[in-house]
Amino acid sequence: MTTQTPAYETTDQDPAAALVARLHALREQVTLLVEHRSADDPTAGDPLRGLYLSEEAVRHLLRPVEPLLPVPVLPSPAGQPYDRLAELSGRLGLTELDAALLLIALAPDLDRTFEPLYGYLNDDVSRRRATVSLALDLVGAPLHSPGARARLHATAPLCRLGLLTVEEPERPFLSRSLRAPDRLVAHLLGDDTPDASLTGHVHALPTPSRPYDDQPPGSDDEFGRFVHRLAARLADGSPLTAYLRERREGDGLACAAAALHLAGVPALRFTGPEDRVPDVLREARLRGLAVVVTGLPQQPAALIRELADARDVPVLIAGPRPYDPHWCDEDPLALDVPPQHTGALRAWSAALGEEVDFDLAATVAPYHLPGDRIARAVLAARSLAHFDGGPLTPAHLRLAARQQSASGLEQHARRIRPAVDWHDLVLPERPLAQLHELALRARHRDRVLGDWRLSAGGGRGRGVLGLFAGESGTGKTLSAEVVAAELGLDLYVVQLSSVVDKYVGETEKNLERIFTEADRTDAVLLFDEADAVFGKRSEVKDSHDRYANMESAYLLQRLESFDGIALLTTNLRANIDEAFTRRLDLVVDFPFPDREQRLALWQHSLSHVPCAEDVQLGSVAADFELAGGSIRSAVVTAAYLAAGRDGLVTSADLLEGARREYRKAGRLVPGEGAW
Repeated sequence: MTTQTPAYETTDQDPAAALVARLHALREQVTLLVEHRSADDPTAGDPLRGLYLSEEAVRHLLRPVEPLLPVPVLPSPAGQPYDRLAELSGRLGLTELDAALLLIALAPDLDRTFEPLYGYLNDDVSRRRATVSLALDLVGAPLHSPGARARLHATAPLCRLGLLTVEEPERPFLSRSLRAPDRLVAHLLGDDTPDASLTGHVHALPTPSRPYDDQPPGSDDEFGRFVHRLAARLADGSPLTAYLRERREGDGLACAAAALHLAGVPALRFTGPEDRVPDVLREARLRGLAVVVTGLPQQPAALIRELADARDVPVLIAGPRPYDPHWCDEDPLALDVPPQHTGALRAWSAALGEEVDFDLAATVAPYHLPGDRIARAVLAARSLAHFDGGPLTPAHLRLAARQQSASGLEQHARRIRPAVDWHDLVLPERPLAQLHELALRARHRDRVLGDWRLSAGGGRGRGVLGLFAGESGTGKTLSAEVVAAELGLDLYVVQLSSVVDKYVGETEKNLERIFTEADRTDAVLLFDEADAVFGKRSEVKDSHDRYANMESAYLLQRLESFDGIALLTTNLRANIDEAFTRRLDLVVDFPFPDREQRLALWQHSLSHVPCAEDVQLGSVAADFELAGGSIRSAVVTAAYLAAGRDGLVTSADLLEGARREYRKAGRLVPGEGAW
C-alpha cells in the first residue's frame, strides 16, 4: 500500500516549514508501517475492515507476533532555522522521543489525510487519532517498554506541561487516544494568539514608567534598589516563584513590571480564576514567558499552590495580604515591596517626556500612584488639556491623578470636590500659619519620614493627622476643604451614622474599612464632630465601659499605622482623649472672631452680592457676635430678602439676617430685649 505525499506550500522563513518537513518524515514512516501491516493481513482489501472480525482475521491475530519494523525516532529537520518544535523541546527539556510522540499526536490536526491512515493502522475506521500502541509502533519502541510507556504517563513532561492529553482512561492503556491541544498546534505554526479560554484573564504587562536601566537607583531609592535585586534574581535563569506583598495597590505590579523589563524577561499578567492556571502556564511555556499574577481571590490557597508547583515558569504574585504558609506546601520567595514614593517624581517626568513650565514636584507630591496609573494619569491630563484647548497645567494633572485614585470611601463617607482656596479663609495669623504647615507636612512627609528616616518606627505609618478645635461656625470644615484643595485632593467627610454601631465590635470593623480604603486612596479624610468617636476613655465600672475603651484602644493603634491624611474637628477639645492628642501632628485652635475679623467675614461673604451703596457693615459686625458660619447664613437670609423684592441688599436686610441667627441660637437680640 502506498500513499501520495501532498505538496505543502511554505517558505524558509515560515515557522510552519520545519513542521511540514517533520510531517514528510512522519508520512514516510506511516507508509512503511502500513505496508508492513498489510503485507500478510487477510483483511487488507476488505472495505469493511475494522467493523467486524472474520474467522480468518482471528486466526491471523492468534499467530505469533512478528517483530515490528524498527523505526528510528524522528530527527530534527536540517536547515530549518524556525523549527519551533525543536526550540520548545530544548527549552522544556523534552527528549527526541517526546518530540516524535507529540508530532504523531498532532499530525491529523495539520493534515487530514493522516486520519484514514491512522484509522487503518488502528484497525478501526472510527479511531482517527493516534493511539498509544500506534505511536509506539511508529517510533519503533516495543509496546512493553516501560521507558517508552512512561513518556505518556500523567507525571511525564508531555502531559504534566499540558502539551499532550491521553484520552479515554476507561480503555486499556495501549488503545487510548492521543490529542495535542489546539493552542500548541497554532504555536508551532507561528500563531502566538493566546488561547480563547484566557480571554479577559490575560493582559499585557504595563510598561515601566521609569528607565531603571538608564538611571541606576541611588542610596535614597529603596524601591529602585528592590527592583534591581529582583531583576538580578530573574536574570540568573534559576526557577523563581515570588510573592510580592504590596502596602499600596499597584506597587507589586509596578515592581514586577520594572524588574522583568530590567532583566529582559517577557511576561504576561494573569487575573483569572484557578481553573485557568493550566492554560496560562502552558501559554507561558510555549512562548517562554514569565507570569505576573494580580487580583488574588479571597481564598487564594488553591491558586497559589498550583502556581508554585510550576517550577519551570517564573511566577511573580502580587497581593496586599501577608503571605500565609498554609497557602502551599513549598513556600515561594516572600518579599515586602517598599513604597515607590522616592522615585515617583522621576516616574512622572518619564511619563510626561517633556519639560513643563510649572513645579512638577509640588504638583504631584500628594499622589502615590503606581507606575501604570501614572502613565494613564498623564494621558488623561493631556486629553483634558486638549479638550480645554490650552497647554497642560497643574490643574489637569491633579484632576487626572484624582481620577486614577480609585476609592471605596464613598460607601462610608461623603465626597467633597474642593472649590475653595486660601482667599476664602478669614482667620488670625497663627491658625492660618498652622494650616499652611499642615499642607506642607502632607506634601513632604515621604521625604522627611521616609528618605530622612525620621519615622518613629515600630510599624508606624507616614500619615498626617490634625485636630481642628473651636466653636461651631469658626471655619473648621472650610479649613479642611481648603487644605484638600491646596493638595489637589478630594475631601471625604466620614458619616458617623455609617460608623457607629450598637453591636460590640461592629464600630471597629466599620472604621477599619474606612482606614483601609483611605490608605489606598489619595484623599483627605475628615472626621467631623470627632469627639463622638475619639472621646476620652473612662474608668471601667461595667461591661459597657470596657467595650467603649476597647474602641478607643483600637483607634489609637490604627492611627499609628495610618498612611493617609486625616483631620478631626471638635467643638469640645477637652473631650478628646489625651492619647489621641499625642499622636496628632498639629492641633489648630479656631478662636471666636473678634470685631475686626467679623467685619472681614461680612465683607468676604458679600463680595459677590449686589449691595446698596449705603450698607453699613461696621455696626452689624460690632453689635452681633457671630461666627463665620452664622455670618454666612445671615448674608444668605439677607440675599433672599433682596431677591424677593428684586432689589439690592440693604443694611436692614443684613440686620434682619443677623437677628435671625441670634434667635436661632436662643440669644437676646440687641435692641429687642427678650423675645
